[in-house]
Amino acid sequence: MDQSGISPEKMELVVVTHVMDAITFCAQNVTDKIIEKINVMLTEKCPIAPTLVGRPSSHKVYGARYSEDKCWYRCTVQQQTEDKFYVSYIDYGNMEIVSRSDLVELPEELQTTGLAKKYKFWGFHVLSEQESPLFSQGKSFLHNIIHGKKLRVHKKSVCFDGTILIEAFQGNLDIGEELLKFKFAKVSLPGKRENSLSTGNLQERTGLWATRNPPGELDTLASSLGCMPKLRPIFSDQKPQVIKEQKTIIALQPVEKINVVEESLTEIKASKADGDGPHLCSQDTEQMANKTESELQRMREVINEKDFEIKMLKEEGSVIQHHASLLGQQLEQAKLELQTVKENYVKTKETEHKHPITVASRISQLAKKVDSLRKLRESNPCSADEDHLLESITIIMNYRISVPLSSEKLELAWKAYDETLENLRGCQTMAEIESLVTSRNEARDPLLAAVDHFLQEVDKLPINERLDKLKEVASSLTAIFSSVMLAEQTEEHSFEKFCEWKSHKQQKIKNVRKTTDEALLALSGWAARLSKFSCLMEKTSVTEEDVAESVDEILMNADNALCEELSTEFSEQDNQERKIVFNAFRKAMRDIEREQSLLEDIRQKYELNTKIKQELQQWQSSPPKADELFAVKKRVRSLRSQLRWKLVEVSCMEEAEELDLPEILKKKEEIAETRNALFQEISQEKKQYIMLCDLVKRGFPELPMIFPDADLNGYMNSAGLLMKSLDRDMFDAEPMRELSGRRPLLSTDFQGQKVVLKCYAVDEESESDPLAYIMVPHYSNGSLRAIQKTSPLSSCEVRKVMKGVALGLQSLHAASVTHASLHPNNVFAIGREKGIIGDYDLTKTPEQRVFDSGMVAGSISLVAPELKQGQPPSPATDMYAFGGIMLWLHVPDFSGTLENEHQNVEFTGLDLDAQLLKLLSKLLISSTRLSASEALKDDYFISVDV
Repeated sequence: MDQSGISPEKMELVVVTHVMDAITFCAQNVTDKIIEKINVMLTEKCPIAPTLVGRPSSHKVYGARYSEDKCWYRCTVQQQTEDKFYVSYIDYGNMEIVSRSDLVELPEELQTTGLAKKYKFWGFHVLSEQESPLFSQGKSFLHNIIHGKKLRVHKKSVCFDGTILIEAFQGNLDIGEELLKFKFAKVSLPGKRENSLSTGNLQERTGLWATRNPPGELDTLASSLGCMPKLRPIFSDQKPQVIKEQKTIIALQPVEKINVVEESLTEIKASKADGDGPHLCSQDTEQMANKTESELQRMREVINEKDFEIKMLKEEGSVIQHHASLLGQQLEQAKLELQTVKENYVKTKETEHKHPITVASRISQLAKKVDSLRKLRESNPCSADEDHLLESITIIMNYRISVPLSSEKLELAWKAYDETLENLRGCQTMAEIESLVTSRNEARDPLLAAVDHFLQEVDKLPINERLDKLKEVASSLTAIFSSVMLAEQTEEHSFEKFCEWKSHKQQKIKNVRKTTDEALLALSGWAARLSKFSCLMEKTSVTEEDVAESVDEILMNADNALCEELSTEFSEQDNQERKIVFNAFRKAMRDIEREQSLLEDIRQKYELNTKIKQELQQWQSSPPKADELFAVKKRVRSLRSQLRWKLVEVSCMEEAEELDLPEILKKKEEIAETRNALFQEISQEKKQYIMLCDLVKRGFPELPMIFPDADLNGYMNSAGLLMKSLDRDMFDAEPMRELSGRRPLLSTDFQGQKVVLKCYAVDEESESDPLAYIMVPHYSNGSLRAIQKTSPLSSCEVRKVMKGVALGLQSLHAASVTHASLHPNNVFAIGREKGIIGDYDLTKTPEQRVFDSGMVAGSISLVAPELKQGQPPSPATDMYAFGGIMLWLHVPDFSGTLENEHQNVEFTGLDLDAQLLKLLSKLLISSTRLSASEALKDDYFISVDV
């Protein structure tokens, strides 16, 4: 047993989450650890949960975003007013009004009973009304004592509404006793401890309370605590100072003791007046007399209070006796009225038989209409679509992300940095390099600061979540308004017009529903009167006139109201209304696309600046150097010398009179190993070139001048295609006599791939010693002509191969290169699904290549008509050859002519796909021929993955 007199086994430990008034609060059981798990699930599921649509159910649990901390908590909806919901947080006990956008559906695992229970002090009631200052003071007082703290409660009883009546203790402190001391509550059950406190002691305590919190401050505190309940209680063992002060309790004393004290006090005073007894005149005796007189005064006040209570009880007894007398008189009156009820019974039956069929049929029809209207109110598809559009507009307008404020400073920093790079690129002498490099390095620090500021600001933006939400909104709107065509231009005030129209419509529906509800309420009242009049078990004041009065008018008003609302709900939108809704949808989709584009730009800019920041920090301490490139070049030169020497040794051994075959084979193996090592070093050299050239383009344009021996400009000018470290002697090449013409072709292996070396003379007058070789992949029997002879491609394979060819032409034309030599021998199908364009003869001009004898596919000429008219080759003539090859692949024996615009008549007789015929017409016959980019967007290629 503790000092409260209750065994610990009967006590329950709770933590207070919300205070409702001076004697009522909500709390959670401390031993229940599920609250953290619920909070984690709410944090994960609520941001992606669907928003509440339509009317909420009073039996379901929803998630609501609390206005103070913007966190999600479980709640039930108590009342709805348009799009505002009065909710109760079931895990904490507080309430507030939230909007529809802050209310979401919760999954089944969160549909459990709330953790907060309602507790009330047993035997207490509040002294003041809710609007009075004393009520707010009592609530604030209890809030200061127990809110967010642990209490030991002893359960006494449970009310019908689930409220638990308890006694509460905090340590050794009885909370109920404190409420009585300060007169914030009063005992409503006999046997409680109100009588154990004297009036004087309560007045003394009230004085202490007033000194701690002046009335003005207390009212302010109470109002703030009432509207801002803390959802997450903070556990604390601290107590208010007023609770820690020493308590002084004066017990009541019997009247006999009071008389004795009075007599003693009288004797003391008399002795003092007569001058008898020096000991009584001492200072201690005077203090005792004053203390005894003060105690006597307090006891008298307590006795006066009890006398007043006895007087009040006597008055209540007389009132009860008077009430009993009145009940007896009412009983006699009821007996007299019984005869009148019997007489009216016959008249009631006659009234019911006057119009039984008419009233019954009308009520039956009204019941059907009410049932239809109830279903319509619960689910109105048109209204749901409009509500969803309104909710989407709210999401688009209220949560959009704008351009970060640091973007402008970042652009200025980049502009200053780019100017220093441009100065370095334009530098021609080494004397200027050092000062320009210093300027570039000085501009790097503010750029890094601006990049850091930008990255930090973007990190705080929920870009990915916003993109996902916009995608979700766009998908749902597209599904609802799938038949609406989007437009590039939309009205700027479409949202305002839609919201205004929606508000007027909702007000109209609200007025119509109000009229219907009033009419049905009148009908319900008439039915209730009829029921009371027809019930013989109880006495009623309803008369025959009350039942028969205005029956026809009530039924007619109900029928008219129901018909009016049904016609309003089922009415279709007119053209003007549809225009308002569709314009709002178009503007919503346009705003979504704009914000998505902005967010994608921000994300790309973030990724680019993150990479650049790493690079700038990497080279901040020391600039890049070409030491590794020079080391690779040195190893390449060494391996080339070794390879040449080994080749000479093998040549000498092969020319000797006595052949040492084992030694020759050994040397050839060494040559192969040396050649592979050389090729690997050349690959490393290329990687170094790529890295250094990339640095030259991005931030170190001075590298070519600082390291002239690296020849970085030469590598960049050839786009990395010119490899000076490779020469003809390195390869173990074999001549390709069947394909060689005026220049020999050599076949060899390079890094595991079969390649062809085409040799060209840099000087046209040099016929015997070619100085340059072009290395191209070698696809044996992979040309379209070779494949079509042995195993022709299917229609699906042709589509994949030719899309690859179109991609190659797109790249060439983007680089301002006209191939002018596109024919079946120069197009390859790798794996029968990947199309590749072969190279062309670099010694010929496009005009020479285009009239080569190989520019045919079967009997189809691949030379465009404009070329025969003297126009120069162009990307359009390449696309003509592309179309001719496609036609040949599908119709190898085509024998028609393609030189007039009426040839499409012959296409209709071919057994070809409609999409293919349309594409061939645009490539071969139309005066405005498709480009490679346009052809790739054609329906024929649109569904092909390459």
